[in-house]
Amino acid sequence: MMPFENQIQLCVTDTSIEKAGLFRLGSRTVKRLGYGAMQLAGPGVFGPPKDREAAVAVLREAVMRGVDHIDTSDFYGPHVTNQIIREALAPYPAGLTLVTKVGARRDEKGAWHPAFSRDELIQAVHDNLRNLGIEVLDVVNLRLMFGAHGPAEGSLEVPLTVLAELQQQGLIRHIGLSNVTPTQVREARRLCEIVCVQNHYNLVHRGDDELIDDLGGDGIAYVPFFPLGGFSPLQSSVLTEMAGLLGATPMQVAIAWLLHRAPNILLIPGTSSVVHLRENLGAAALHLPDDIRTRLDRIATDSA
Repeated sequence: MMPFENQIQLCVTDTSIEKAGLFRLGSRTVKRLGYGAMQLAGPGVFGPPKDREAAVAVLREAVMRGVDHIDTSDFYGPHVTNQIIREALAPYPAGLTLVTKVGARRDEKGAWHPAFSRDELIQAVHDNLRNLGIEVLDVVNLRLMFGAHGPAEGSLEVPLTVLAELQQQGLIRHIGLSNVTPTQVREARRLCEIVCVQNHYNLVHRGDDELIDDLGGDGIAYVPFFPLGGFSPLQSSVLTEMAGLLGATPMQVAIAWLLHRAPNILLIPGTSSVVHLRENLGAAALHLPDDIRTRLDRIATDSA
C-alpha cells in the first residue's frame, strides 16, 4: 500500500472548506476550519475507542478534505489519541499543523488533575513528541486548571517559563493558552509570544466576546473549544428554526455563525463519525444572511 501522504496527493480536496478562509497560527497560515481529536478516545476521553479503524478513517478523511489544523493532547486517553493520529497520518503531510496541550494528567480512573510542575510539563512535552512521532511540536497550549468549572485567576509565570525553555531547546515552535482569563492573557504576553488562546465559546456561551476582538486586533488566533456545546450539544429553538430556513443542520449553522463572528476564530469541531465530519466541513460554504445572523446573535442574551 502506498504511504498515506501519497494517497492524499491523489485525492480531490473538498473545496467547501476553502470558503472558511485563512488565518495565521504561529509561523503558518491555516484554514479556519480544522478538527479536534478529543472524541477519538474512549468514553469520557479515557481509554481506547470502541472502533479504532473508524477513528483512523475520520482522521484520514479530514486531511483528504483539506483540514490542515488538528487539535489534540497526550492526556486524551491518555496517549491514545496521539497514537491514533500517528497511525492514521504519519508520515505527516506537509503543511499539517498539530496543536497539543499540556498542564493536566489523568489518574487510573480517568479523573483530571492539574500537572503544572516543571517535571510534569517537561514529561508532557516529551510524551506528545513520542506518541505523535515528531521532533518538534508546532504549538503547545498551556491548559490551566486553577478552577473546577472554568477559568480562574492564578499566575502563569512558572509554567510558561518552563515552556519557553523548551521552546529555546527547539522542542516547541509556538506557545498558546487554554482555559484562561483576560488578565492571564495579558500576563502571558508579557512573558513570551502567545499565538493562540483556546477557551470555551460558542453561540450560547459568549463570555469572551471582548477578548476575541482584542486578540484579533493583534493578529492572535482564538480557538473555541466546545464550539458545538461539547458533551451537552447546543439546544435552541431559534437555532433549529434558522437551520430549517437555510436547509442546513443546527450544528452547521452554529459553525457558520462562529466563522462569521470574527476572522481570527479558528474552529476545531470534533467527531468520531465520518458523516458528521463531512457535515461540519460543509458549514464553511454556508452563507448567513444579515437577518438570520441578527436572530442568532440574540440567542445568548435570550437564554441568559
